Amino acid sequence: MHPKKSLGQNFLVDPNTARRIVARAELEPGMPVLEIGPGLGSLTLALVAAGHQIVALELDGRLAEVLRSVLDATDDPGRVRIEVGDACAVDLGELLGDEPGPWACVSNLPYNVAVPVVMGILEDAPTVERILVMVQREVGERLAAGPGDAQYGAVSVKVAYFAEATVVGLVPPTVFVPRPKVESALVRLRRRREPPVTVPSADALFVLVRAGFAQRRKMLRRSLLPVLGDRTPAVLTAAGVAPTARAEALGLEEWAAVARSAAEAA
Repeated sequence: MHPKKSLGQNFLVDPNTARRIVARAELEPGMPVLEIGPGLGSLTLALVAAGHQIVALELDGRLAEVLRSVLDATDDPGRVRIEVGDACAVDLGELLGDEPGPWACVSNLPYNVAVPVVMGILEDAPTVERILVMVQREVGERLAAGPGDAQYGAVSVKVAYFAEATVVGLVPPTVFVPRPKVESALVRLRRRREPPVTVPSADALFVLVRAGFAQRRKMLRRSLLPVLGDRTPAVLTAAGVAPTARAEALGLEEWAAVARSAAEAA
């Protein structure tokens, strides 16, 4: 098998690392698992060994056939349902079927689609309550970052709205084929039962956050002009946020206050 660079394929080939990933996921016994990008099946086999039922979603049809042959050699191949499809395009709710959950997602994600896949799960698959993903270290730190952290950005705020995220380990390049040029990080996310803030519209909140971070060197009184127009200074002041502040200084609570203030001023 030759990995496809265009699909960001780096195959996990170390069984010890696969078992470590499953342990760090801290899943309930028997919890059904969605695995995105199973590749050659190292993580899939570790999940099977831990007693989980798995839906494995693989974009590359040739890899899906290899994975079927790998599973056929195990004692219980029926624990895994293999589907071929694009995690950025499929209806995840439909994919998981009638199983009520709660579900987990445990995956070694291709670096080039990690963020949209994680956000798609958080937004569109509410039955997935626990997530453990292996991603590029910089991306993992961004998913779990808070105000003041170097990697803090719009994605960090959006993740915080839906889940509690923590980097729970680092993975060296040596456990992959081919070896990536960067370290990987294990990020554990636990979905919140309810968002920790109240806003008139989550979509409107995220529009403000994206605008604020789009020009992160600028003060908010300038970066939010495309969204709020001339109301920007008044909206920020009413929210208790200095118009001279920059996006990275605001946590989720402050962004929610801006969103409420903007709705009131509309």
